[in-house]
Amino acid sequence: MLGLAGLAALAALLPAPLPAAPLFESIFMFVPAAPGGGWDGTARSLEKAARDEGLVGSFQFENVGGAAGMVGLPRFVNQRKGAGNALMVGGSVMVGGGITNKSPVTIRDVTPLARLTEEAGVIVVPASSAIRSFKDLESALKANPKAVSVAGGSAGGTDHILLGMMLRAVGRNPREAAYVAFAGGGPANAAILGGQVTAGISGYSEFAEQIKAGRMRPLAVSGSVRIPGVELPTLREQGMDVVAANWRGVFGAPGISTAQRDALIQLVTRIHASASWKDILQQRKWTDVFLAGDAFGKELAADIAATETVLKDLGLA
Repeated sequence: MLGLAGLAALAALLPAPLPAAPLFESIFMFVPAAPGGGWDGTARSLEKAARDEGLVGSFQFENVGGAAGMVGLPRFVNQRKGAGNALMVGGSVMVGGGITNKSPVTIRDVTPLARLTEEAGVIVVPASSAIRSFKDLESALKANPKAVSVAGGSAGGTDHILLGMMLRAVGRNPREAAYVAFAGGGPANAAILGGQVTAGISGYSEFAEQIKAGRMRPLAVSGSVRIPGVELPTLREQGMDVVAANWRGVFGAPGISTAQRDALIQLVTRIHASASWKDILQQRKWTDVFLAGDAFGKELAADIAATETVLKDLGLA
């Protein structure tokens, strides 16, 4: 007993164990879109989870929006080549943007690290709109697509493709779409709320606050199933056989070594496994589709090929 008491007293005098060192002292986070959109939200969420877990000492952010990421992407590729502490958030929108804009620099020119989330699109109208249901919108698109302006992300991205698929489903030519592209979620929200467009398409998280506040009326979601916790019917449930979802992921700079790539993959994997990231997924209604390393690289190559085919079929490429 006395011996145990002595050991306890000695242990109390010993210094507390030092916290584990972060995996990275600093991370440069590049977002090829304006602040306020889905990519920016993903990047800020990665920062929060990494800080909560003590995985990164500090973050430096840069946002360069435009043309589905094609304005910012060359900047990241040219300025960060070989940088082992640089991350870029991107996704399916960038795949379509590179094809549509015939960009000389595309998502093929960065290093795939991990796919993070998938988010079904939601179709909304302003709360004051005369369009009360998805059937009302469907009828308007069928009657005169050019009279139904729709706000969304960059031209050729997931939102644009979804509108084209909807037009084809009602028997119209996708090229008739009155699509209004925005570089970020903030400007798109403002256009919808201001009645400058008839409707809007984006990931649910980008419109969630406006929907909850009653300023936007959601009509349908574009996934194969309803978003958990959001009792909003899919397009299929409402008679339109269209399914589309937007994935987001993280990429490294070109020219990094295998060791640098593996270190970044380890960082993102640790973030994904954290309780903080799990909370973010639930709060933002993002679907977890984590896939890292070479497996993600193969999926990305297949997605690029499939998107090229879809864009050609829809007359968008």
